[in-house]
Amino acid sequence: MTNPLARPRVGVVLPSLAAQREQKIDFADAARHAEDVGLDLVAYGGRLAGDGPAVEAAVALAAVAAATERLRICSGALASADRPLAWAARQIASLAHVAGDRLVLGVDGYAEPARGGAPGERGVWLDTALALLPRLLAGERVHLPDGTGEVREAAWGLGQVAWELGHAVPGPQVWVGGTSPAAIRRVVRSADGWFPSLVSPDEVAAGVVRLAERAVWRGRPAPTVAVGVVGALGGGPELPGRGALAARVAAARGVAVVALAAAPVVGGAREAAERLHAYWGAGARHVVVGFADGDWRTQVDVLAEARALLG
Repeated sequence: MTNPLARPRVGVVLPSLAAQREQKIDFADAARHAEDVGLDLVAYGGRLAGDGPAVEAAVALAAVAAATERLRICSGALASADRPLAWAARQIASLAHVAGDRLVLGVDGYAEPARGGAPGERGVWLDTALALLPRLLAGERVHLPDGTGEVREAAWGLGQVAWELGHAVPGPQVWVGGTSPAAIRRVVRSADGWFPSLVSPDEVAAGVVRLAERAVWRGRPAPTVAVGVVGALGGGPELPGRGALAARVAAARGVAVVALAAAPVVGGAREAAERLHAYWGAGARHVVVGFADGDWRTQVDVLAEARALLG
């Protein structure tokens, strides 16, 4: 029997709402296609703020959970500082009820500008959320502090100083993104996995070493590693090459192109498989690809072929 850990588990970011309208596909159809061709995971963010139209993540992923049976389902936004913690806990509990143990909670610490707060305060919010979410999901009555740790009436817009879910649900796995020292500390202290995006295999390998060292010091098992990458698969003339794709993402992020030169996954199935294998060799056990352009279904098929080649 094939060892499932002998190759990375491969996932895909669900198409944006704009791509869905253009390509006549919805969340359920996209997720069923990914499952049918053998992928392992689908992911969707759906932040409250962002470029272009979007569907709220909990709604989108509920549709995905109802339409699939095997796929793991990763949310990249529900435990971010752009929403009250009690709201996030209710959404996570609801999704866990629908998706069961297939749900993975991706956490990136993003903060909606309308909620205010300097970056340091957002970090405090995230640390507080990671500490309190397991208790909330276990059905405990929990005081909800603001970002400074002070218990304050209506701190989260609830009009009360304590809140409880009302029932217990199994908590999902938590994967924390980011590459900063603070992100690494959060992974080891409060999460099941590390989920950096747009990093090279060498950066993954270095992060794996840091995680392992800190995990040993805390007496915890080493967290799993999942990597988010950007891709343009199939090699059609309408698709950007590695350099053009790296330049586009670098411009959007406001960083130097050289910092992202190794991140894109492009080309046909064999070339994509080589890139995925490089991440596996660096210690990643999950690779999640978001497509930049082109037909989403066609690229999923290429990604599934690459996954099969890894076997």
